Amino acid sequence: MSMADDLMEGMRAGRLVPYLGPGATALAAGEGVPVTPEGLATFMGQHVALPRRARGNPWAAGQYIESSRHRATLIALMDKAYENPVPPGSLHLTLAGLRPTMIVDTWYDGAMRAALQATPGESWGEVQGITRAGIGEARWFRAYRPDGTEADMAEAEGWHTILYKPHGGVTPDHNYLVADSDYVEVLTEIDIQTPIPDIVRRRRTDCGFVFLGCRFNDQMLRIYARQILKRSAGPHYAIVDAGELTRNELRLFDDLGVTLVPMPLPQVQALLAAG
Repeated sequence: MSMADDLMEGMRAGRLVPYLGPGATALAAGEGVPVTPEGLATFMGQHVALPRRARGNPWAAGQYIESSRHRATLIALMDKAYENPVPPGSLHLTLAGLRPTMIVDTWYDGAMRAALQATPGESWGEVQGITRAGIGEARWFRAYRPDGTEADMAEAEGWHTILYKPHGGVTPDHNYLVADSDYVEVLTEIDIQTPIPDIVRRRRTDCGFVFLGCRFNDQMLRIYARQILKRSAGPHYAIVDAGELTRNELRLFDDLGVTLVPMPLPQVQALLAAG
């Protein structure tokens, strides 16, 4: 059995959780849709003049825009960045058809949600991280049904598949964690797991994770990966271009016990779709 067969069977059986990064979006997105953190920072800089310290970093750029132009301007820019829906690619549709117990999607587009909507199968719903900046609530996340209406977490317990969007997304409710201020409280408490939904913590216990289209050359993204995988059983895999990995990324994978699979993501997408 090939590695792709192993991964697909593990995801189908609920032993492996797909963990999608912006590289998965890049396989399906049209021109103009930011598909890297650096690309998102560039998009912001095309609409708001950014100071040098904020260029190339979307979290710093988002903070500058929020501080200088108001939160509403930042949300409007994020909406504009993802106003053209990303159609589900074959990777999204394959994963939707597998209906694993959980899918982690760390980018802001709605392609994975659209794939689940378009694919018959077991029940599903979405849990998104939300900013606590200015909302006057003590919540870290919200749950949404397939039709986009909000559900309580008790209802989410009955969904076969959870789509977990830790940084929020354009659909269904324009939730974005993207400014430094969005992450201040999260990163303060993430080590004790408070911002991670209970349902995610329970479902990861007997699972490993498969990183697909992910880069971790940013400290904040590495922190999230460590905390989402915390106390999960493994094994873990990462589809990577080994020649591009930074020292910090290699250290992260080594610390987490991740097996590197040196294979272009489009090739993995084709193998999974063929399987």
